[in-house]
Amino acid sequence: MDFLRSLHQKAIAASKTIVLPEGNEPRTLKAAEIITREKLAKVILVGIETDIKKAAEKEKADISGIQIVEPLKSEFYKDFCDTFFELRKAKGVTPEQAAETMKNEVYFATMMVHKGLADGLVSGAIHSTGDTIRPALQIIKTKPGIKSVSSSFVMLVPDCKMGSNGMFVFADCAVNIDPTASELAEIAISSAETAKVLCDMEPKVAMLSFSTYGSAKHQYVDKVTEAVKIIKASAPDLKVDGDIQADAAIVASVGKTKCPESKIAGEANVLVFPDLQSGNIGYKLVQRLAKAEAVGPFLQGIAKPVNDLSRGCSVEDIVNVVAITAVQATSE
Repeated sequence: MDFLRSLHQKAIAASKTIVLPEGNEPRTLKAAEIITREKLAKVILVGIETDIKKAAEKEKADISGIQIVEPLKSEFYKDFCDTFFELRKAKGVTPEQAAETMKNEVYFATMMVHKGLADGLVSGAIHSTGDTIRPALQIIKTKPGIKSVSSSFVMLVPDCKMGSNGMFVFADCAVNIDPTASELAEIAISSAETAKVLCDMEPKVAMLSFSTYGSAKHQYVDKVTEAVKIIKASAPDLKVDGDIQADAAIVASVGKTKCPESKIAGEANVLVFPDLQSGNIGYKLVQRLAKAEAVGPFLQGIAKPVNDLSRGCSVEDIVNVVAITAVQATSE
């Protein structure tokens, strides 16, 4: 797709360093070879060096020239332990616990990003989403003004003129089960930033509901309208509207009929779902029924780029997410 080709070109130009803490995982090793060969990013593999080299040899993955960092042998290990202790001592973490934690590859790699030794991190081929997000929240933390981490997908719908010629950002489809109004507002603001940075889109954000402009009365609708108020107060220049039904958000004729004064009706390219159930169901229906490509999910709201893979990811998925992480790092 043109979107991915454009991302790869941006990643090459950015020349960022991305750390992969699952250093001996077979798909990660094959991806590291491709990323390095195509110059999408400089790769750092974290893990026990002998294990990584043995796994690479077994997979016939050429990792020559790729930096390998082994936590316990690293010159930065003690500093990382001390830093983690200072960050978490108020939570009851002892120096001994900090030292043990820094043996964990994901925590060590996250600290590398925190310290500026890498520009971003990609994990999740063999770790859960929680295993990826937890170290980021404890070490890197969220962006100023953002309290929660969310996710988004870039949806590429073939033969479609809606959105930005078939391109949409869907959120949150993977992280927040039942966001509050303030969390929903943060999701919208983060998703708009994703649309600008990754898709070169002028974000037009629809806060989706089963109601348009109060056509239905329910607490679920109230949450969406409250989120819109918060967004307009905190990001007044953002084009956003809601509560709004999906057809009014993306179909020009419906939008003109239901909400003719809206600045985004019929033209929305960022769709923010009211909860995880609707978001997850929505993106999968579009993916399967419209034969759309769902690129992501990408994590949003963390102060530096950290992205989570599906444990069923392919080598190509890892390559693309690393490229995306490199592009995200250009906006930090």
